[in-house]
Amino acid sequence: SLKIHWVSAEDVEADGPEPFLNGFNGILIPGGFGIRGVDGKIQAIRYARENQIPLLGLCLGMQCSVVEWAQHVALLEDAHSAEFFTDTKNPVIHLLPEQQDVVDLGGTMRLGLYPCRIAPDTLASSLYQEEVIYERHRHRYEFNNAYRNLFLETGFVISGTSPDGRLVEIIELKEHPFFIATQFHPEFSSRPSHPHPLFVGFVQATLDKAQVKQSSTNGSTSENQQSIAQVGC
Repeated sequence: SLKIHWVSAEDVEADGPEPFLNGFNGILIPGGFGIRGVDGKIQAIRYARENQIPLLGLCLGMQCSVVEWAQHVALLEDAHSAEFFTDTKNPVIHLLPEQQDVVDLGGTMRLGLYPCRIAPDTLASSLYQEEVIYERHRHRYEFNNAYRNLFLETGFVISGTSPDGRLVEIIELKEHPFFIATQFHPEFSSRPSHPHPLFVGFVQATLDKAQVKQSSTNGSTSENQQSIAQVGC
């Protein structure tokens, strides 16, 4: 049976990912607000990317995935989210364009159900089996399109956007067994009797990873091999 273990992003931030994530076959980075534990989430994402561990990022989890890629693959070492570092020279995550001149941000989130167009021949398209989906949002910051070409040139995949192509909603990696992150919240529409396709795919990828490890160790398993690490605060 598959188990979910809570891992403190602050612990990962303090001591690195290896002591906490070694052996897990799936890593989930949930949504959240504020800077607490953000660096730990970024470290966990890098650990999943470099060790080919299935990863699902949600909302802030997608934004941290963007920052991780910017820092360690696109080599923008000072890149970060403008939510946490307003003076960063490379704000790969920034305020939604229509909110950049708003002084009072109260009640200005992108909130509710919005359409998303899925790019063909992507992991997202194989999971959804749809060209247009509708997902629920609750956020104020977005991928900064000034960096879109650089990200694409370095192997980043943008697999879901708003219908006009302006807002990045889903990102993934090609050279990885399962790495996908969304700006929206699939958990809002997932039910025990009708699980969301992203969770179905993530769980299956985690089980597949565990099966491969079990085969390579002559059937022996560790506790973590049948487990997902949820890294949050």
